[in-house]
Amino acid sequence: MTTGLVHLVATVTDRRHNFVTTLEQSNFKVFENGTPQEIRFFGRETDLPLRIALLLDTSNSIRPRLEFEQDAAIDFLNSVIRRNKDMAFLMTFDNEPEVIQGYTGDLALLTKAIRKQRAGGGTALNDAIYKAAEKLSNPPLPQSGNPEVRRVLVVISDGDDNLSDRALSEAIEAAIRAEASIYAISTNTDWLSISDKDAPRKLHVEGGDKVLQQFAEQSGGRVFFPYRVDDLEQSFVDIGAELRSQYFIAYSPTNPLTNGQYRKIQVETDRKNLTVRTRKGYYAAAQSPTAPASK
Repeated sequence: MTTGLVHLVATVTDRRHNFVTTLEQSNFKVFENGTPQEIRFFGRETDLPLRIALLLDTSNSIRPRLEFEQDAAIDFLNSVIRRNKDMAFLMTFDNEPEVIQGYTGDLALLTKAIRKQRAGGGTALNDAIYKAAEKLSNPPLPQSGNPEVRRVLVVISDGDDNLSDRALSEAIEAAIRAEASIYAISTNTDWLSISDKDAPRKLHVEGGDKVLQQFAEQSGGRVFFPYRVDDLEQSFVDIGAELRSQYFIAYSPTNPLTNGQYRKIQVETDRKNLTVRTRKGYYAAAQSPTAPASK
């Protein structure tokens, strides 16, 4: 257990958004609040066991797209969950978030739970993110070997929230403290159809889409904007590919204070035209003996 270290999972892409998976430790530089940090551990294509929170928006606004959500979510879990290694739990949210199926690696149980869902009610997105992050903070750990796991939160939603008790900032902070990367799939349909060679693109990104972007960017995840409802499947495929195309980086902070303050993280490479995506920072809080290790 590498206590005292800050653990990062980083995704590197080129200008065409292709994953770059051949870099070495010497290609990376890590900064905390602008100060260079020494990388202590490094690995390519992280093989840590996954602990996945799958959040389905079942509010009334999602009703026409619910079946596509269900199909895509089931396909995703079937392609990502590895037997006797990975686990997921299912949460739905409308008027309030509810855990429908707890942590399990049993795909049949997860599939059955997803198929049962019906749409109706308002939307409590922030509360759902907050509750899911809490559950990801203390996941079932592997029975043997390395006790560390990779925490991932996948949410399908339009990003609107009209019922949450928690503020957006509280939900983001909860995800950062849990060190869970948020992958958001937008169900908004505000698109501009283009007749030229370019692919269709968003007419404008505002409201709920901006909220989803904030969740993803702050946590080191990614937001997807499917053009059609059946493009949800490709979004899930892309998430699965990304989870297998990442780097694991750990460093020991040069600042030893554990005062609970937020510290910004920046990761760079020495290669031109590459983009590195990881979480934006962490809270330097002293860990209790039962607290989860940083990821």
